[in-house]
Amino acid sequence: MPNPPGSSRSQHHGPPRRRNVAWLLVAGVGLAAINLRTAITSIGPVLGEVTAGLGMSSAVAGVLTTLPVLCFAVFGALTPAMIRRFGEHHLLVGAIGALALGLAARALMTDQWLFLLFSAVALSGGAVGNVLLPTLIKQHFPERVGAMTTLYTTGLALGTTGAAAGTVPLAQAAGGWHIAIGAYALVAVLGVLPWVFVLRDEPPARADRKALGTGTVLRTAMGWQSVVFFGSQATIAYVLFGWFAELLRDNGLSAGSAGLVLSYLTALSIPTSLALPALMARVRDHRLFIVLFYACYVAGFTGLWLAPIGGVWIWATLIGLGMSTFPLALTFFAVRTRTAAGTAAMSASSQSIGYLMAGLGPFLFGLLHELTGGWQVPIAMMLGIATLNLAAGMLLGRDRYLEDAAAPAGADRGGVAA
Repeated sequence: MPNPPGSSRSQHHGPPRRRNVAWLLVAGVGLAAINLRTAITSIGPVLGEVTAGLGMSSAVAGVLTTLPVLCFAVFGALTPAMIRRFGEHHLLVGAIGALALGLAARALMTDQWLFLLFSAVALSGGAVGNVLLPTLIKQHFPERVGAMTTLYTTGLALGTTGAAAGTVPLAQAAGGWHIAIGAYALVAVLGVLPWVFVLRDEPPARADRKALGTGTVLRTAMGWQSVVFFGSQATIAYVLFGWFAELLRDNGLSAGSAGLVLSYLTALSIPTSLALPALMARVRDHRLFIVLFYACYVAGFTGLWLAPIGGVWIWATLIGLGMSTFPLALTFFAVRTRTAAGTAAMSASSQSIGYLMAGLGPFLFGLLHELTGGWQVPIAMMLGIATLNLAAGMLLGRDRYLEDAAAPAGADRGGVAA
């Protein structure tokens, strides 16, 4: 596969061909990233209408809201094996194709179980894409990891925010939720096109393709540090997405104002995704970033505990800045590995187990609120999770490589463990 312009590579296809394919890869990363969360965030704003229209019970609706973390865990863990079987580019085309198919098909369903089935199809595509894009960035842009991770995380933030904000207006314009949630299939079709054009340049099998698996990663301390770091930041995010607005409403804020504050908090991911990955890729030791983000978490959650409404915009800003641990977690997959295979293995293990951790967060937060009748203990839980994130981050933030941790004593540190 041709590398980006300026890289050293065989001239077999000639410089114009190399440049053209490089730009296709850039477009492909950005467009694919936009699609990875639309299957999730397009449902939330019309969840009431979807459940009523399909006759879903509360239990079945609970299955629908739990599907994302289950699919991300299961299919994320399977991705390295699928990479070895099909190759990165063919697998990504299949993943985004599954996403488009699932989004379109579920919008046509009138049966709740078929709706769940095709939702799972769409989410499986997003799960595979979650693991593949950091891997492809490492494979094709090893000298531009920061810039390309910026593109990836910004596309992810734009797609997440756009689907959350655009579904209700689409439903109102179309006269129903079916067309609104199905429209994102068109965006997925657009996202798959650049990868279709680069399929003919799928690279041959590489020696590192069988070198690392999730089992190898999880036999290292570094692998578990990545799991805990990713899982703890995802847990904080999922709790806030599910409960932040309700907490504010319970303290006297109107529904509209609470939703606006939540939208502001989530929208902060766009500028942080633009600014942080490139900056983080320039340094090898990331512990200062970890401490700064933890300080933002502590100040924001403490303020939310003491005066939830009085300084709500300040608390939302601080917590939103603390959530910059998400682009940092994604950047770690590339900067803490030497090879694309290592990136895939670290990404798969961290995301599969991490999203299972995240799925428990909203349940535990709500349970603590129900048992105590207040918000102080649940907020204390969030401070505890942020502290866990700090502890894992301080270990993971050191200048090291996964392959070195996984290699037997005396092995070549420039390669990969067998």
